[in-house]
Amino acid sequence: MANIITCKTKDGKTIQYVDEVIGSGSMKDVYFSPDKSYVVAFYHKPQNEQARERINMITGRYRQNIFEQTGGDYWKGLFCWPTDVVEHADKVGIVVPAYQQHFFFRYGSKNNDFLGIKGREKEGKWFASANNQNKFLDPRERGNTLSYLKVCILLTRAVRRMHAAGLCHSDLSYKNVLIDPELGHACIIDVDGLVVPGKYPPDVVGTPDFIAPEVVKTSHLPKDDPRRVLPSIATDRHALSVLIYMYLLFRHPLRGGKIHDIDDEVRDEALSMGERALFIEHPTDRSNAVKVNQVSSFSLPWADPQKIPYTIMGPYLKPLFDRAFIDGLHDPSKRPTADEWESALVKTVDLIQPCQNKDCDQKWYVFNGKTKPVCPYGVLGIFRPKTTKCSGGRAVRGLQRGITFR
Repeated sequence: MANIITCKTKDGKTIQYVDEVIGSGSMKDVYFSPDKSYVVAFYHKPQNEQARERINMITGRYRQNIFEQTGGDYWKGLFCWPTDVVEHADKVGIVVPAYQQHFFFRYGSKNNDFLGIKGREKEGKWFASANNQNKFLDPRERGNTLSYLKVCILLTRAVRRMHAAGLCHSDLSYKNVLIDPELGHACIIDVDGLVVPGKYPPDVVGTPDFIAPEVVKTSHLPKDDPRRVLPSIATDRHALSVLIYMYLLFRHPLRGGKIHDIDDEVRDEALSMGERALFIEHPTDRSNAVKVNQVSSFSLPWADPQKIPYTIMGPYLKPLFDRAFIDGLHDPSKRPTADEWESALVKTVDLIQPCQNKDCDQKWYVFNGKTKPVCPYGVLGIFRPKTTKCSGGRAVRGLQRGITFR
């Protein structure tokens, strides 16, 4: 049995942890407390004076300004925020609340949990692509359109609060959020690296797929070069927009069929996500459109924007996707704010309609204003109904996956 280590936080609180690493990342080793109500995470490398000051501010003043105000308890469900700093055995660490129970897989993967992920945390990456969901996850873990709208509302709300405090995450991605599509919960994690523009610079530039084009474009420059673009609130807005698009449409907005350098994969990636980034659903430039014959069958029909265009998300979200991935993709000043996303998502929930077919995977769809609305997911045959009706009133018999209504 592992030893229990007792030490004190910088503020003099007594804490304990079990001397057995339960998780290890690029920056920290993580240990459970004896009762598993919190974890202690020790940094691998010594922290310089600026890094120590940032950690102290994050666990001190910044935390107090968010959580110790009126209504502060609400935000505890949306952030896994460090509470204390600890130093032990010449290492600096932080004390962080344990994840809430709904952020652990209840059913896990398909086929009696063949991946053995039952009981593990619901990292956001599991749910961000149709391929991951259809290939691996138990259907009971996947959620539906309404639950993903709820997830996105909570994520935008958390980012809005963070930005209102003058902070940016700098590495907002599906690796640093936990989501529960089954019940519609979301939480931002790994906030100990928060950036205060002009005061505390970023430790990382972000996670591929979520790094803003201007950051990718200038990443080859020295960090102190004035032309180098570093993570900021503006780049957080890009990452948030990508997250919302992926959780509602289960594909990436910039990963299409365009190849910029057939001989150099690294350069091709840098151009695709940086200087020449282009929305896969751009209305006039179709050069980066998805090539359906190149995507996994597990990704269909979601990976095909011709079958499931972003416009199905309704009149409030469509203009923000346009601003995020057309007008503001290379002009950060035009990107929608977290507040604008939150407002549009809430209005979209007001338009949500239930699909009358109990076998429809998505269960809900956004009303399109037509007098006889039809669930778009039913039209595409995403589900396997028997004999029933989808919203719109047309009877369907023996519909199989991939066959459309006639």
